[in-house]
Amino acid sequence: MMGALKNHRDEQVMVSVEDLVPANHFLRTIEATIDFSFIEEKLLPYYCEDNGRPSIHPITLFKMMFIGYFYGVRSERQLAKEIQTNVAYRWFLGLSLTDAVPHHSTISFNRRTRFLDTTIFEDIFDEIVRQAIEHRMVGGRALMTDSTHIKANANKHKYEKQPKKSRRQAYMEELEAAVNEDRLENGKKELSPRKEGVALQKQTRISTTDPDSGFMMRDGKPDGFHYLDHRTVDVKHNIITDTCITAGNVADSVPYLDRLDIQIKKFRFSVEAVALDAGYFTSHICKRLSEKGIFMVMGYRRFGSSNKDVPKRLFHYVQEKDVFACPMGCILSYATTSRTGDRTYKSNPSDCAVCPMRDGCFSASQKQRVVTRHIWERFKEQARLNKRTKAGKQLYRMRCTTIERSFADAKELNGYRYARYRGLKSVQMQAYLTAACQNMKKIAHYLTKTGQVMGDFYGKRRFVCEIFTCFTTLVLHKC
Repeated sequence: MMGALKNHRDEQVMVSVEDLVPANHFLRTIEATIDFSFIEEKLLPYYCEDNGRPSIHPITLFKMMFIGYFYGVRSERQLAKEIQTNVAYRWFLGLSLTDAVPHHSTISFNRRTRFLDTTIFEDIFDEIVRQAIEHRMVGGRALMTDSTHIKANANKHKYEKQPKKSRRQAYMEELEAAVNEDRLENGKKELSPRKEGVALQKQTRISTTDPDSGFMMRDGKPDGFHYLDHRTVDVKHNIITDTCITAGNVADSVPYLDRLDIQIKKFRFSVEAVALDAGYFTSHICKRLSEKGIFMVMGYRRFGSSNKDVPKRLFHYVQEKDVFACPMGCILSYATTSRTGDRTYKSNPSDCAVCPMRDGCFSASQKQRVVTRHIWERFKEQARLNKRTKAGKQLYRMRCTTIERSFADAKELNGYRYARYRGLKSVQMQAYLTAACQNMKKIAHYLTKTGQVMGDFYGKRRFVCEIFTCFTTLVLHKC
């Protein structure tokens, strides 16, 4: 018998939110493992003590944001609707079934006005990292760094062409000093001061919707206006230790050394090894890491076959004599050092005139072979040697399960494929909150898995097992 359809919609029962949320719910684990009391302390300077109406508690406000990033809810309006109907969200915020949910405009107003020009989002991210350090989830010895593109909230067809601003690298003064020293050692005069004249500038695309974004054109990447998230993770438990947002047309190597120094100073890391991809394989980065005593492993680009029969890799550099030896045994001697740091070596034209490999070595209009070597090339060679070692291969292989996995989780689970807002500061805020929520997930999973926190699903399951064991022991003893 089918029976009559029952409707209990209007039935009133005495029940609390605590009874409706499952014991093994994810938000229960977060509440049991993460200490959110620091949020109130951080936000005290932004609230008036004796004036104004009572506000929504800052912990509740930020917990609402965390829910949106935990579950990839990109719209604050939709987030308020989800909290209205989801009992677990209400429990996490400390709301009853009848409490009114804060309006979505409250979140957006605080985000756009009160907290935009502050460091509160960075402070929250740093505090979560420090909690991971207290739980011994961060070693600070081996770090992985990479970048990923985030599609800006801008139409790629709406832009203006403007002259590209020249970015003078911070290490140019150091490079020029090294070049002049090298030239003096080889009997050359110092370079004349760099002229700051107006050169022919290239044109770049500036979005009319989001001018802070950058037009990115990379092989295998979608063309358009993007941001880049330069992220660093710790190898031990893949905790994110730093995240920095730049425009999409900024090279990966530009912010790396500064962000590394910030992490070392902020968290007192003793970095022993780093693993980077080919975008960071520059002479200056290799030099700085080598001076710091850091074991560096980097990828390198393969440019395919050369159009010359005698490519540069066949020329052997003799460090003792500071010369290059060609495959036929001819010597290429030092000629000069350019402003870019490239040391030029040239062969003897009389040797090349009778060489059987002359036609495949250089063009018919040239009389001698020219090979260049950077003054900091030895540091790049050290990075290549490190990657060939057993430890280097193992460290570089871990990138796919650490930094690459971190980006994949962020985009697949936390709605990180697209920029939620416009402007560099707002996207940086999104990066901090996304990384903080990812770290909170890892902390909660680790502490519950290892049984360091009671009251969660794993702890309750273990408690039940212990009660069952004691009960069985008593029964057997009585028998």
